[in-house]
Amino acid sequence: MSAVRDPGLQPERTRLAWRRTLLALTVVTLLTVRLALTGGPGGAALAALAILGWGATVTLCRHRATGSGVPRTGGRLLALVGLVAAGFALLGALLVLRGL
Repeated sequence: MSAVRDPGLQPERTRLAWRRTLLALTVVTLLTVRLALTGGPGGAALAALAILGWGATVTLCRHRATGSGVPRTGGRLLALVGLVAAGFALLGALLVLRGL
């Protein structure tokens, strides 16, 4: 007997969660670019890292939202997502402390 899985609204909730994540990362990236334009070379390096992390997240979001990506729950991908998320959290805190 095979059980038929009814995903219900779970795929839509997952897509919406990825969109919220991407929106937050986009705001932090844009604020970092703004900081780079008014700051020195350290700000430019930080902005370059933010853009790189944002691009990786966009790619991951696109694959996950369309269902074209192979679902992975472990390994290097999970570590990379965690590292990018932690980096953006620190970057967001830095931006808040700088008053941007």
